[in-house]
Amino acid sequence: MSGWLLILALLILGGVLSTLGDRLGSRVGKARLSLFNLRPRRTAVLITVLTGSMISALSLGLLLLVSTQLRVGLFELDALQERLKDSRRALKAAEDERRQAKAASQKIESELIDSRKRAATLRRELEPLQQQRDVLEKERARLSQDIKARDADIQRTERELQSVRSRITAGEQELVALEKDLLALRRGSVAVRSGQVLARATVRLEQPNQAKQVVDRLLQEANLKAYASVRPGETPDRQILLVPRSDVKRLQSTIRQSGTWVVSLRSATNVLRGESIVYAFPEVRPNRTIVRPDDVLATTTIEAEERSSDAIRNRLNLLLASSFAEVQRRGSLSEGLQFDGNALNQLGRALVDQTSDDPIGLQVVSVRSSDTADPVMVKIEIQP
Repeated sequence: MSGWLLILALLILGGVLSTLGDRLGSRVGKARLSLFNLRPRRTAVLITVLTGSMISALSLGLLLLVSTQLRVGLFELDALQERLKDSRRALKAAEDERRQAKAASQKIESELIDSRKRAATLRRELEPLQQQRDVLEKERARLSQDIKARDADIQRTERELQSVRSRITAGEQELVALEKDLLALRRGSVAVRSGQVLARATVRLEQPNQAKQVVDRLLQEANLKAYASVRPGETPDRQILLVPRSDVKRLQSTIRQSGTWVVSLRSATNVLRGESIVYAFPEVRPNRTIVRPDDVLATTTIEAEERSSDAIRNRLNLLLASSFAEVQRRGSLSEGLQFDGNALNQLGRALVDQTSDDPIGLQVVSVRSSDTADPVMVKIEIQP
């Protein structure tokens, strides 16, 4: 109900109740009624007061009945005022917090703007760094590959170093043995040198079953030579040459194959005169042509300032050594080169007497065709 309607209803109700109270008081006065032993006049006043109180009570009850706001305001006003005060304090606190939050928000916004500017600056600064990082990543990948390759090289080098150390150790042991052999050689007691050929033959079998017969004959020949060298003057009535059976079988199996083979029996160690056993091993190679007529085996050039007698002799010796190394590389089993010594001396004198300042080229050429086991004959001539 609106406030104006409530006021209008109170005025109407007050007027009605006042009229009723006045009439009731008038009738009580005319009737001369007495309540609680009071005088009629006082009784009329009491009735009037009670009627006024009833008017007030009814008015208040009606107001309370029809107006929720009045009930709340009348009975809960103090609580509402306290709540209002609390709400105002809370509102003030909230307003303060809002202002603080707004200030903080403005500060944060300012910091955010600064951060964005800084982020933009960092992005600009970061871009070349990222490019540099990409370059460094690629470089790192390349270096990783290089490191792996170097690790592999190091491992390979370590293996090679270990192999070299092993070879050095073996060489030292061999050197000790060679020193002993050298001492024996100086004393003249070494009858057969290590690696010395005891027998050699060029074999071409017509039938495979001839392999055993050929090998046995070669072993007998080697045994006779070993006997004559180690125990000279004695009758070769027993076998002092020892070759592993596995090597003999392998040799027989090899020469059964088609083709021409060069078979050698070599001493495995130095053997002193008077010993009773000579250890040997077989060596087999396919027989093939090593050199043909006029093959150039080595060349050199002698300058004008190198034409002294000693320099020319050294140069000729080196040239022959290079030629011998070449024929060995090709597979020759010859133990040296054959050449005309007189012709070599004449060439040396002619080179010493040469007056021209032009360099002179020399070459070693083969005189004839030679196979694997054949001696190699050469000559030294001036290059055309």
